[in-house]
Amino acid sequence: MSTISVPLPADLEKKLNELVKQRGSNKAEVIRCALRRMAEEEAVQAVLAAQREVKEGKLLQGDIDELASTLED
Repeated sequence: MSTISVPLPADLEKKLNELVKQRGSNKAEVIRCALRRMAEEEAVQAVLAAQREVKEGKLLQGDIDELASTLED
């Protein structure tokens, strides 16, 4: 596990401290939780975007190896 130092503006530091108090944890755990939630949200958005593309008929069709080779270029 690595340690990083991140400068925060006063408003975010205040919010971080509030979250620590609410959750009864520490700053590191609140930050880890926030990063996990961001990653989960990005995954959900990717799935929703894929669903929209399917509904719009934007499907990839063909040989998977051939499709993969076009992405490598």
